[in-house]
Amino acid sequence: MTLVGKKFPNLPVDAMDEMGDTFKINILEKAKEEGKKIILFWYPKDFTFVCPTELHAFEAAKQAFADRNTIVIGASCDTPEVHFAWLNTAKDNGGIEGVTYPILADSNRNLANQLGILDVTNERFDEETGTVLVDGDNVTYRATYLIDEEGTVFHEGVNHMPLGRNVSEFLRLVDAYTHVQEKGEVCPANWEDGKEAMNANRDGVASYLAAHAN
Repeated sequence: MTLVGKKFPNLPVDAMDEMGDTFKINILEKAKEEGKKIILFWYPKDFTFVCPTELHAFEAAKQAFADRNTIVIGASCDTPEVHFAWLNTAKDNGGIEGVTYPILADSNRNLANQLGILDVTNERFDEETGTVLVDGDNVTYRATYLIDEEGTVFHEGVNHMPLGRNVSEFLRLVDAYTHVQEKGEVCPANWEDGKEAMNANRDGVASYLAAHAN
């Protein structure tokens, strides 16, 4: 079930920063209290291969998001201690040293379960041991959420684990949503900041298509 158009779950989660401080972040409350948009991106595991490329890419774009009144937050199901170890591992050794945004440590998987983004292909009851067994890694896919200043989700997407994200696309989506908020216009295919948008009616569509006919 999609969260688009709905409030993000109201749930505090442990987080770690580059200074080694552990604290709680409630995404919904943070967006509302600070009056900022949030991009929350989940990745499967610390100390892996595609994941550090994404964390460094989001770090490189952190100021671009800040310029758009948007906070960057990472997340996985690793513990705060594992996050801190990775934050202190050099980039040329597969680490994320230099990353400065907070990273959620959803090690109890409470939030990931609510979002339905865990790699659990099957759960089955083992009668011999009386326990529930899980098929799959029980870590998250590469899920991304864009949340507005009221805590409402305006974009969500989930990638399979081998597929890294295009950070520029999320900047474009933030620009588009901000344009809708400020101008009341809608953004057509391949719209980018500075390009023409259109009115959400038949005449607006016809005028736009006529002006951009090949």
